[in-house]
Amino acid sequence: MAEPTRTDDVLADPIGMEVFCNRLLSITEDMNNTLVRASFSTNIKERKDCSVALFDALGRLVAQGTQIPLHLGSLNGAMQAILERHPVDTIQEGDIFICNDPYLANGSHLPDINIVTPVFWEGTLRFFAANIAHHSDVGGPVPGSIAGGLNSIFAEGIRIPVTRIARAGQMDEDLLNLICANTRDPEERLLDLRVQMATNRRGAAAMQGLIRQMGLQAVLDSVDDVIRYTRRRLLNRIAELKQGSYTFQSDLDDDGLGGDPVRIQVTLTVHPDRLHFDFTGSGRQARGAMNLPVNALRASVYYAVKALLDPEIAPNAGLFEPIDIHAPLGTITNPEHPAAVGARSITAQKVAGAIFGAFRGLLPPEKIMASGNDCCPAIVFSGKWSTRPGQFVYLETLGGGAGARHDSDGMDAVHVHMTNTSNLPVEALENEYPLLMDEYAMIADSGGAGRTRGGLAIAKQISALVPGIVFSARSDSHTVGVATGVDGGLEGRRARLVRNHGTDRQEELFSKTANIVLDAGESVRIETPGGGGYGAPGLRTPERLRRDLLDGKISESAARDVYGAGKLA
Repeated sequence: MAEPTRTDDVLADPIGMEVFCNRLLSITEDMNNTLVRASFSTNIKERKDCSVALFDALGRLVAQGTQIPLHLGSLNGAMQAILERHPVDTIQEGDIFICNDPYLANGSHLPDINIVTPVFWEGTLRFFAANIAHHSDVGGPVPGSIAGGLNSIFAEGIRIPVTRIARAGQMDEDLLNLICANTRDPEERLLDLRVQMATNRRGAAAMQGLIRQMGLQAVLDSVDDVIRYTRRRLLNRIAELKQGSYTFQSDLDDDGLGGDPVRIQVTLTVHPDRLHFDFTGSGRQARGAMNLPVNALRASVYYAVKALLDPEIAPNAGLFEPIDIHAPLGTITNPEHPAAVGARSITAQKVAGAIFGAFRGLLPPEKIMASGNDCCPAIVFSGKWSTRPGQFVYLETLGGGAGARHDSDGMDAVHVHMTNTSNLPVEALENEYPLLMDEYAMIADSGGAGRTRGGLAIAKQISALVPGIVFSARSDSHTVGVATGVDGGLEGRRARLVRNHGTDRQEELFSKTANIVLDAGESVRIETPGGGGYGAPGLRTPERLRRDLLDGKISESAARDVYGAGKLA
């Protein structure tokens, strides 16, 4: 359906603009595929924990790859930081910039390293190709460089401010080696960083080819059209909403070091042509690493607006303009330096879930979702390589249950909201590392009961095959946080972390444990949260109950006690 025409903003060629938008997306898709295929670490080549983007010379986001919503904040922030430090007239063809720091370069946490490359045409800077990749380790006292209990950014690894790592085509090899030497696997870091640089060269060549084919002015005009169209389209969606303020709250179990729960609160105010998100009421800055840097907060808001109001809208600078965000400095959603931020993805998930909750007061029932697992737990195993110097660091973030919808069950065992990585296949894990997968399964009865059921959680249990394996984890929703249901639907099951499950040495672990040394044969089991249900459980149809029983998604006791035994007659 065509968008209504706005007299204040006229597109030169709507059809041509749509074709051009897809051309840009094809470039970012090719960049992303290159980055994944050519990388060396399992976290990038298998789990696809990376994203790509194109910016214009003003630093406006033009197109982003479809990988990780949370990366949008770091890429956008890095671009702003680069232009603040290096005006356009000081940037040369062949320059390459690198950065990762949340406070010095508008990043979101240190393992996410940004590489940005200027794109020149006939001697003038016109665009930037950019990508971000999550490196499995960037130093610090904990393998993987992230632990909920770390209490300072200085403990989370090497900090890279905006730095020109190549100047006019000449790589600064000493600086590159310095960065890699501060990690547990310098060889892998070096190879992956070189792949990131090569990925940008491919994107730059594609943009130059597009200019060569279309002409420079046509490309610049089309970029303006794409950004204006996105802004117009979002304004149209906002105009359809009922004006007013809507508040929702969610909770983190703790701030990374135990103690009391931490509140995440958002108040959404709808104006005729703007959305205002106010995070006043959220908990104070965390002592541990659960803090959410402001650029990651912005990415969480932009994602939620796009997902709820217009999923097909292009993610570019036009999406940002009608959105205002306020978070008091010194709170968990806008921390002060030098607060630790490594586990910020868990808080970002809670923020996104709270925004989804606030929109329940605005959207019709068919567009409302129960809460998902809203957590993004991560496990890290580390040890010595047997074939070369250095230490391996196996990192994996896990999904859980998605929230139920009005007319469909929540998806089982998936990432939600801000993360979108693949799992590491069992064969790849056991081939690369001295680890054994004991169990990888969905958990029956973990999805919240309802007329439509919440998605099921994941159980993953891994054993060490050699002594000296170091294990760390970061998770939440073990004690307080929970996936709430909608319209009488029940909440999803909470998470848990267990050492040596099913043995006489079984031990329940804190959700944000770090640096546990495992002997050969010892195991760690993580169970992630389930999604919330939608509607009263008694309204679930007999056909759906029978299918769930046959699939092992609910137990007979749950079918009888929660849903009602009469349904099985």
